[in-house]
Amino acid sequence: RMSISELASACSVADATVSRFCRRLGYKGFPDFKIAIANASVGRLEGNPLSGEITQEDDLETISLKLLNASTTAMTQTREVLSLEAVAEAASVLRSSRNVYCMGQGGSMLIAREAAHLFSTVSNKFWPVEDSHLQAVAASTMESSDVLFFFSYSGSTRDVLDMEAVARERGAKVVIVTRFPNSPGAQAADYVLQCGANESPMQSGSIAARIAQMYLLDVLFSEFSRTDMDRALEYRRRIAEALKSKHM
Repeated sequence: RMSISELASACSVADATVSRFCRRLGYKGFPDFKIAIANASVGRLEGNPLSGEITQEDDLETISLKLLNASTTAMTQTREVLSLEAVAEAASVLRSSRNVYCMGQGGSMLIAREAAHLFSTVSNKFWPVEDSHLQAVAASTMESSDVLFFFSYSGSTRDVLDMEAVARERGAKVVIVTRFPNSPGAQAADYVLQCGANESPMQSGSIAARIAQMYLLDVLFSEFSRTDMDRALEYRRRIAEALKSKHM
């Protein structure tokens, strides 16, 4: 479940050493090596029967308990690793920004879209940008008063590094939500918000990981709203007024 940076740190070696080790064993790189380990581990029993992945032998009651436990654990782990100081700082920079561009890839983009939707109820400067080409366009036209709000569970994709590099060239600030604070994406960001929820390569895009990010997002949103409650309440009032005709 480690990132390449975490494994390298635990072994007191450089990231490149881990990468060379994986290739020496015949794998294309660290991600390929992790998937091989995950495949080899499928079906093994864990100490806590409610902490493992769903197996074919599980009945519906066991499945429901496993998923409940995984979701609860994801939020608990997030609270344990979440820096409240980082949340306050991120809320402040989001508050003072001109525009906030919410981005991600794959499942993380779903959270980025939700972030833009949630914050749009109290502000008019949060924009989801989904297509990778449009993300490049948005990043390249940022100003120093803008913020790139990126969601990446691994923090180690080419997309996050590319977008961060472009945004930083434009003088924009970067806020990232990730599981791994030592990942390349986190190291290149100005503000790092760490979520919990351990996820194996075979669980990519798990609901538990999204719940962890959603919980973190809710904490950040609440702090953002609290710092200007009058404006937040006014926006909520306007939205309620605008939407009342949509309901039967």
